[in-house]
Amino acid sequence: MVPFFPKQISTKAITIYLLSLAVVSVVFMKYMMGLDFLIVGITWVVMFFGLSARYTKRWMDSDEKVYVRKLFVTALIFRLVWVIFSYVYYFIKTGIPFEFGASDSLGYHTAAEWHVDLGWSKAMERLNNTELSDSGYPFYLMVLYNIIGPNIFVTRVLKALMSAFSCVLVYRLASRNLGKEAGRMAGIFCCLAPNLILYCGLHLKETEMLFLTIAALERADDLLRSKRISVWKIVLVVALALSLFTFRTVLGITVVFAIVTALVFSNQSVMSRWNKTVLIFWAVMGLLVMAGGSIANDAERYWSQRDENQAAKREHQMRKGVKWAKYATGTVMAPIMFVLPFPTMVDVDEQYNQQLISGGNYVRSFLGGFVLLALFSAVFVKRNWRDLSLVGAFVVSYLGVICMSGFANAERFLLPGLPFLLIIAAYGVTLLNAKNYQWLRMWFVFVPVLVVGWAVFKLGARGIL
Repeated sequence: MVPFFPKQISTKAITIYLLSLAVVSVVFMKYMMGLDFLIVGITWVVMFFGLSARYTKRWMDSDEKVYVRKLFVTALIFRLVWVIFSYVYYFIKTGIPFEFGASDSLGYHTAAEWHVDLGWSKAMERLNNTELSDSGYPFYLMVLYNIIGPNIFVTRVLKALMSAFSCVLVYRLASRNLGKEAGRMAGIFCCLAPNLILYCGLHLKETEMLFLTIAALERADDLLRSKRISVWKIVLVVALALSLFTFRTVLGITVVFAIVTALVFSNQSVMSRWNKTVLIFWAVMGLLVMAGGSIANDAERYWSQRDENQAAKREHQMRKGVKWAKYATGTVMAPIMFVLPFPTMVDVDEQYNQQLISGGNYVRSFLGGFVLLALFSAVFVKRNWRDLSLVGAFVVSYLGVICMSGFANAERFLLPGLPFLLIIAAYGVTLLNAKNYQWLRMWFVFVPVLVVGWAVFKLGARGIL
C-alpha cells in the first residue's frame, strides 16, 4: 500500500500539463489564453500536485487531532487567500466583485438584498411561491443578510469556513470506508482542489450545497456504523438529505439513493441485521412520504424533461456555431464521466470562467486514471466494492444523471461529484504497485492527447480550424 502521493507522479502531472499547455498555445497561438489565465492555471496545477506530494508524506504519521487541525487550517488559509485575491481580481476585470458574465451569482445577491428590504413575512411568502429546488440558497442568503447585512466579502469568508470543514468531513468519511491512508490523502486532495477553492470566491450556491451533500453522506455513514440507533442521528441525516432538495432536486435524490444503497449492500460486520432492517424500513417510509409532495413533482419534472433539455442545449450550441455539439449525447459522455470536464486551454466565445479553472479541470482529468484503477480493483481484483457502496453509488448515479442531461461537460453541474471522486482517486493511489503502474503509464500518455484533442474540438466545432 502506498500511503502518500508519489513525488514522481506529481512531477509527471505538472510536466504533462506544462507541455500540453505549451503545445496548445503555440499551435493555436491566435487563440492563446490571456497571461492571467495562463498564470492562474499553472499555479493551480503546481500547487495541487506539488503540495499533495509534500503534505501526504509529511502528515501521514501525524496524530489524528494534529492532522485534522493542519488540514482545516491549511484549507482555510488557501480559501481565504483566494477569496481576497478573487474579490480584487474580479473587481479589476469586471468592475464588480463578481465573476465574468455574472448571472446567477449577481441575481442571488440582489434578490437577497430585495428580500431583506421586503421584510420577513413578504419575503417568505415570495419564497414559498418559488420552485422548491430554487428556494434553499436564497433563503440562506436572506437570513445571513438580515444578520450581517449585504456584505459580499463576509459571505464568502463563511463559504471558506464551510469548504474547509468539508475537507475534514471528507477525511472522516473516507477513513471509515477505505482506511486511514486513503482518508488522509482524500482530505488533502480536497484541501488543495482548485475547483473547490475557486467557488469560495463566487456568490453561487455550490459551496453550501457541497457542504450539505458531504455532511449528509458522512453522517449517514456514521449512523450505519453505530452500534445503537440514535433518533437524533436519524433526524440529522434526514434533515441534511431533505435540505438538498431545496438546492438541486437531482442531488437530493441521488444522496437518498446512495444512502439506501449503502443500507442494502453494506457488510454485515459494519452494521447489525436488526439495525439494517429498522433503517431500511425507515428509509422506505421516508421515501413514501416524500413521494406525495413537491419533491416528487420536482423529480418527475426533471426526469421527464431530461431528453428535452439535452436536445435543447445541443440545438442552442449548434445555432451559436458549435457544429459538433450534436455528437455530445448522453451515450457518448456517460462512459467518460469520471474524467469530465475537460480543461479549456484556448480562448473562444469569451469563456473566461472556463479558462480560469482550466488547471483545476486538468487535475480532475489526470486523477481520473486513479479513479478508474480504484473502481476496477474494487470490482474485479479485491472485490471489496461494498466498501465503496455509499460513495460509489452517489458518484455513479449523480454523474450518470448529469451526463444524460444537457450538461455533461458543464463544470458547475459536475462539481458535486468532485469530493467523492477525490476519495476514490486517493484510494486508487494507495493501490499502486509495479503491475498497475504500467497501466497508469498509458494513462499518462492518454491525458495530453485528451487535453490537446479537446482544444482541437473546441476550435473545430466552431469552424475555426
